[in-house]
Amino acid sequence: MKKLLLTWVVVFIAWQAGNFIIHGLLLSGDYAQLSALMRTEAESMKYLPWEVLAHVIMAGAFAWIYSHGVTATPWLPQGLRFGVAAALLATVPQYLIYYAVQPLPGILVVKQITHEGVLVVLLGVLAAFLYRQAPAPEAASQS
Repeated sequence: MKKLLLTWVVVFIAWQAGNFIIHGLLLSGDYAQLSALMRTEAESMKYLPWEVLAHVIMAGAFAWIYSHGVTATPWLPQGLRFGVAAALLATVPQYLIYYAVQPLPGILVVKQITHEGVLVVLLGVLAAFLYRQAPAPEAASQS
C-alpha cells in the first residue's frame, strides 16, 4: 500500500510538472491564437482546482492499474509498455475526440498527442521504476 501511495504522489507531481511544461510553456503560443475557444489565463485560474482534482484521480488510477499488472520482468520495458498502452487508451483518443468536436488546428492536435504521449510513456517508466524489485541476493552475488 505504501508503494502505491508513493507512486500515486510522485506520478501526480511529475504529471503536473509535465503538463505545465507542455501546456503552459510549449503550447501556450498555440493556445493564445485560439482565444475564441480557450479561457483567458485569469479565467482558467478559477477552474484550476478541477484540473488538479482530475490529475489526482488520473495519477491514482494510473498507479493503481500499474500496481495490479506489474510482473517480475525487467522494469524499464514493462514501464514503456504500460506508458504506451496508457497513451493509446487515454491520451491519443482524448485529443482525437477534442479534434472531432472542436475546431482545433490539426497541427495543435498533433503537438498535444505527441507531447502528452511522450509524457505518459515517461510516467509509465516512472511508475515501473518506483515498483521495481531489488535483485535477489544470489543473483547479485553471481555477477
